[in-house]
Amino acid sequence: MPTPRIVDVTDTGTFASIPPCADPGFDHRSCDYWEDADRGSKAARASWLTPGADARSAQRRRPTSDNPFAPDNDSRPENPFLAAAQRGRLARPFVDPFEPDGPDGEDASNPAAAPDFNPFAPTSRRERPMRDGVPRKLALLDRGRGIFGSFAKILLLDDRAVAYAQFGPLSAYPRAIRLRDLYPQLPAAPLPAVITCIATTAEARRQGHARTLIAAVCADLSERGFAAVESYPDLTRPEDETSAGRPILWHESGFVTAVDDPRFPVMRLELA
Repeated sequence: MPTPRIVDVTDTGTFASIPPCADPGFDHRSCDYWEDADRGSKAARASWLTPGADARSAQRRRPTSDNPFAPDNDSRPENPFLAAAQRGRLARPFVDPFEPDGPDGEDASNPAAAPDFNPFAPTSRRERPMRDGVPRKLALLDRGRGIFGSFAKILLLDDRAVAYAQFGPLSAYPRAIRLRDLYPQLPAAPLPAVITCIATTAEARRQGHARTLIAAVCADLSERGFAAVESYPDLTRPEDETSAGRPILWHESGFVTAVDDPRFPVMRLELA
């Protein structure tokens, strides 16, 4: 009996290992259903598997910030000190001690290279997410790098991927936010992490792989500081067309039905 091995999707190699959907009309590697509440699709789109494909559309949609929890740069209030420096009103250029790089590209983690060294500023360089030269979906999965961590895991048997899970902070998935807003009885704080997708290949079903992967994701989310996890099955579609399984799968994984809706129930697990 092969031993399951679970890995995070963090590079082109693990991304290429994402297993196929049970319905060939869908593809985890080109799905933005949860990331785009208005135009998102689960459809298999071969063009998305080519690095840099649909770059113009991706440029329009991707956030200007590397931080999935922060507003886009365009919506942030102006920094009056930086603006004044740019207009030449300060006697010397303004140096933001919290920027990862100092003036002229100097490394702010090197005190000798940074003027007015601030001992309270962070000295580690935050790892930037992949954006260019990778498939568009991989860029979506990688956008939490350095802040949250990976957004997807796969379960391997003898190096063959048989199950896939996508997850992350609620703020990373606008469709989940929209769906959750339908149910004011859900706890408003702390906000949960969400598992948007859990799937096994057709030939690997009913063998417990999805439950194993859910347990690994929940353990990881607990270590990342989340107090609860939610998922949102769609009972209006056949099983092969859904991304979050059926309630029985979540019950077997320790979740409870937080909202007993006949179409879109909410499954929830309080983390230890």
